[in-house]
Amino acid sequence: MDSEHMQIGEVAERTELSLRTIRHYEETGLVAPSARSQGGFRLYTEADVARLMVIRRMKPLGFTLEEMRDLLEATDRLDTADPVPGHERDALLERVEAYERSAARKIQELRVQLARAEDFAATLRARLERSAGP
Repeated sequence: MDSEHMQIGEVAERTELSLRTIRHYEETGLVAPSARSQGGFRLYTEADVARLMVIRRMKPLGFTLEEMRDLLEATDRLDTADPVPGHERDALLERVEAYERSAARKIQELRVQLARAEDFAATLRARLERSAGP
C-alpha cells in the first residue's frame, strides 16, 4: 500500500464514521474506494475522505441520501479538469447555492431547538435547586 492510500479503518478513524456506515455509503453509490489492495481491501485517498466528510456534515442537517448524491454530483462536475460550459456551470452553481441556503435554514432551525432545550434544562435545574432547599 502506498502513502497516498488508506485502508477503511484509518478512514473511519479520520471521519469518525463507522466501518458499517462507510460500507453503506459505498453500497448506495455515494462514495467508492479509489482502489483495492492485492488482497481486495478497500483503499481510499484524501479526496475520498473529503467526500465522506461532506456526507457526514450533511447527515445531521437532515439531508437525504438522494440530496447528498445530487450535491456531490454537482460538485464533482464543477471540480472536473474539463471545462464546464457556461450555462451548465451556472446551473450547477445554482444547485450548490440552493444546498447552501437549505443548510443555513436548517442550522437556524437547530439553533432554535438548541435554545429551547437549554431553556428546558435550565428550568429543571432551577426546579431542583428550589426543591433541594437549605
